[in-house]
Amino acid sequence: MSAEVKIQAESRTEFGKGAARRIRRDDKVPAVLYGHGTAPVHITLPGHDLMLALKTANALLSIELDGDSQLALPKQVQRDPIKGFIEHADLILVRRGEKVTVDVPLVIVGQPAPETLITVDHQTIELEAEATHIPGSVEVNIDGLGVGNPPSRRQAGLIFRGPTSLAHPTQSGLQARPRR
Repeated sequence: MSAEVKIQAESRTEFGKGAARRIRRDDKVPAVLYGHGTAPVHITLPGHDLMLALKTANALLSIELDGDSQLALPKQVQRDPIKGFIEHADLILVRRGEKVTVDVPLVIVGQPAPETLITVDHQTIELEAEATHIPGSVEVNIDGLGVGNPPSRRQAGLIFRGPTSLAHPTQSGLQARPRR
């Protein structure tokens, strides 16, 4: 589970390419905060703080704007293709206790049976979880997994307790094949 990252935001009144370039020149990032039927709010975030916060998958951001604090998840982040710095961020508002659907990285642990090759169809798995209780990753145990013996959800560690569940219950993402 990731902790809330507090980021101080400033309201933005200038729009367009020129305004965005001026914001980026000051080491800040233009962003839009939207969701829950409210009008989009255009804000400016400190570039370094946002970059550090987004190093964690599904980071929960506490956006401080005009003395008010709102929780948000990154919906889309645009980066410069050469330099890698953040050019723009779209943030979606969430509430405590609200369920959200997110992609969480899979971590494979254990050793399969001899002469078995494990292929991973997806590096992430889609979960539905409370916005404040999103796991950082999901461990899948493949100890003793053999050819033609797909892991059950219990064996793979894909049975969750509490507020987290699979968004698509039939999705496994693992296959056991013979080594050639």
